[in-house]
Amino acid sequence: MVWVGIDDTDSPKGGCTTWVLSEVLRRVAREGDGIDLIGPPRLVRLNPNIPWKTRGNAALAARFGRGRGPSHRVGASRGVPLLAHDRADPLRPPQVDRLWEIVLDVVARASDRSEPGTDPTVVLAPGALPSELYWRAVREVVPWREVREELLKVKGLRFAAYGSGQGLVGATAAISWPGRRATWEAIAYRGPSRWGTPRHVDGESVRRVAERYEETFLSFDERTRRTLVAPHTPCPILFGLRALTPSRLPRAVEEIEAGEELDRWVLFRTNQATGDHLLPRPLSETSPGTSGVYQGVVARAPEPLPGGHVLLTLSDDGLSLGCVAFEPTKTLPRLARELLPGDQVRVWGSYPCERVGARRLRLEGMELLRARPLWLKRHNPRCPRCQKRMRSLGAGKGFRCGACGGRSPPESASGTWLPRSHLQGVYLPTPSARRHLAPLRAPRPRGRPAL
Repeated sequence: MVWVGIDDTDSPKGGCTTWVLSEVLRRVAREGDGIDLIGPPRLVRLNPNIPWKTRGNAALAARFGRGRGPSHRVGASRGVPLLAHDRADPLRPPQVDRLWEIVLDVVARASDRSEPGTDPTVVLAPGALPSELYWRAVREVVPWREVREELLKVKGLRFAAYGSGQGLVGATAAISWPGRRATWEAIAYRGPSRWGTPRHVDGESVRRVAERYEETFLSFDERTRRTLVAPHTPCPILFGLRALTPSRLPRAVEEIEAGEELDRWVLFRTNQATGDHLLPRPLSETSPGTSGVYQGVVARAPEPLPGGHVLLTLSDDGLSLGCVAFEPTKTLPRLARELLPGDQVRVWGSYPCERVGARRLRLEGMELLRARPLWLKRHNPRCPRCQKRMRSLGAGKGFRCGACGGRSPPESASGTWLPRSHLQGVYLPTPSARRHLAPLRAPRPRGRPAL
């Protein structure tokens, strides 16, 4: 069977690579001469720190063959079902040539190469590619020339890369994604005449769907009252519904009220919300463009930053790590302000490429593992010699009598220990401030994958 990977057909001003693949599926179903989609198409998010990519940093892939046995619906285009088979025979050479022609034609028509940063790329592989290519692309900054050299070694593989060639990384990674951890997204598209016009996706219908279909996630933010299914760019997408399982997503799509007729919809298997970009790291490993999970002890009192952000400093084995909890995440700066020196925490987040010298982790989540008790002082002690009330010398420095000069240790003050165990637990950003790849719960400790 043959894999097709596509990347970098869009730009911040418009376009959408998921729509490009949906058009490939539509054209193959209509003109493919026996070519069938095998399994669901893929929407694969890559390293979220890459500065030259659009915000979602997604690449697409699909597998094709000559279908055998029953088929199932993975979408519809203008009322015509888009079908996929689970089993297939290999394509014949003329069919591979025809598939290549269709894909190149769709990409050429749908890509505005006059836009800076739009570098459309197509990869056609005769089989699966090594998963190492995916793991590097989701966790590192990968030079496209390295990927090109690897692709040139694969017999029967074809690729077409325009512009910078950077799209080779994403198109290849989408094919090489192992897909063991996956979620799903059904994306509904507008007709071309509606592109660039305001959307009117009804928020109450989205909220009802989120409540009725418990497998869906990140559809509505109760804290900010924001609907999260519709983009704000002039792209062809009308809305997208994400879920942990796929079976009821087509029905959920039909219940969203959007005020216009759907041109098409497609169900994608995705790596969204898997946390695949996160890797357990020591505090010393802080490379720009990477993401990680770190554990340590709060080293000093949290520092408020302009804009409501909070700087948190962790330490472990003589090393320190600066972490920023940004105000839009809501829950993270709120917890950060409550932390005390000595609290044990686990954090996860990313280092941007464009600020190499900052070395501050942008937090995507926190887990308070152990909150030390807080000593609440009630009264300064009395001097044991003259019984006068003593004065504090500063935090942790004890007390001195202003009358006779006598001293007492810090623990001589009267007070009580206040437990803070109720603060322990996992804290995730409010849904409207979450990244596509960010896990839905605390990331499980995972080592480096076997490559």
